[in-house]
Amino acid sequence: MITLGKNALVAKDFLSTVTEKQKNDALVSISKALRENSQTIIDANKIDIENGKKAGLSSGLLDRLMLDEKRINDIADSVLDVVNLPEPCGLVLDEIERPNGLKIKKVSVPIGVIGIIYEARPNVTADAAVLCLKSSNAVILRGGKEAINSNIAIASVLRSAIKEVGFDENCIQLVTDTSRESANAMMKLDGYLDCLIPRGGKNLIKNVVQNSTVPVIETGSGNCHIYVDDSADIDMAAKIIFNAKTQRIGVCNACESLVINSSIINKAMPKIKELLDTKNVEIRGDERAMISCDGILPASESDFGTEYLDYIISVKTVDTLDEAIKHINKYSTRHSEAIITQNEENAQKFMARVDSSSVYVNASTRFTDGGEFGLGAEIGISTQKLHARGPMGLRELTTTKYLVFGNGQTR
Repeated sequence: MITLGKNALVAKDFLSTVTEKQKNDALVSISKALRENSQTIIDANKIDIENGKKAGLSSGLLDRLMLDEKRINDIADSVLDVVNLPEPCGLVLDEIERPNGLKIKKVSVPIGVIGIIYEARPNVTADAAVLCLKSSNAVILRGGKEAINSNIAIASVLRSAIKEVGFDENCIQLVTDTSRESANAMMKLDGYLDCLIPRGGKNLIKNVVQNSTVPVIETGSGNCHIYVDDSADIDMAAKIIFNAKTQRIGVCNACESLVINSSIINKAMPKIKELLDTKNVEIRGDERAMISCDGILPASESDFGTEYLDYIISVKTVDTLDEAIKHINKYSTRHSEAIITQNEENAQKFMARVDSSSVYVNASTRFTDGGEFGLGAEIGISTQKLHARGPMGLRELTTTKYLVFGNGQTR
């Protein structure tokens, strides 16, 4: 791990010398190489999928793990999207001229060396590396054992692609040891890593936050809620909930929890369930939810705080908007929440008081994504409040520096 850290410091210095055009040329090379080597990546991914099935991974986790021609082409396309994004470094954010003649500029600069610990998401290997490269950060990637063959194949393609255009290949490094010890060592890589970003389930994130001596940007798991207000358009609500729950079940912005106003639940729940039944979604509800519609199973207290990553959803019945907000803020992971309503005042109250990184009115939570927000591929969804919050695109991978120009001033 120390060797990776030393390599990253050299690469960090190299990146401080490259131009925007050189970085974009490297990204174009990456996009081309991903397409040309897609079969190699798919073959490696098949091994991970087979191992995942043997290990009993859920359908949601297998979906996160799986790569095919389309998904690799989508990754390659997203790399080109990043090429077209504005340069995030060297921006003059503020200028001050002091009475003594000092001229001060506040500019955006790379964080430096970023470490990322993530689970069964091989696309993160490419997404994170590309964003770090565009923002002039060296990166050390450590994926989970479930995707190790896919990650090795992708990282090899990325490193070769940037080396071809004259870059230090150690701008992108992968930890191939997936043991707990390697993760612990990465968390203690002071002096080499400038920040560490965990991306995965709540246990991974909790472990990194509690044990890292390197500064951490916390990206949260997603117990995302949709609240159906008493004025909601029921057809709209059913359509949004169906999309948010079933479009992809294994992602952090999928809806896991419904909250429904008691005055509308008897009309809304049958329509919602009718759509969810087409995907065999198991619904676990409180007593009033169970009465509103046949086929709803009883929910336990833990159901309201669970990120299922599966075809399961919880339902909580409330009498007021205040009660809905209180319930959501209690069980939320601070990721994404939505209200379905035709009441503008209720929408404004919900947006102001729900304490999550992304809050929606009459839209699916599935849009919490760097690409969907127009930021390019994101490195994660930050659920903390310092430095970055929400989808972390290029701007969030920079920090600031003050440049001070004088002509002999002393204090």
